[in-house]
Amino acid sequence: MSDKDLLEALKRIIEKELSSLGKLIPKDVVSNIERQISPKLEKVIEQSGYVKKSKYENLERIINDLEKRIDELEKN
Repeated sequence: MSDKDLLEALKRIIEKELSSLGKLIPKDVVSNIERQISPKLEKVIEQSGYVKKSKYENLERIINDLEKRIDELEKN
């Protein structure tokens, strides 16, 4: 699941749960809540063993670079 998809799903869940209060609460308040909650949810998700797609891709790139360097060193 991409970062945007994850955040959008969380946003929909938050909006759904707050829909009954949505008539009383301005939209900017919901956005502020989302901005405050998102980093905490990401931390909980990472503690469960999942990482964001961008973080995974960066780690994969680093691993590939290191493997190439090791192969070059072994050839020499």
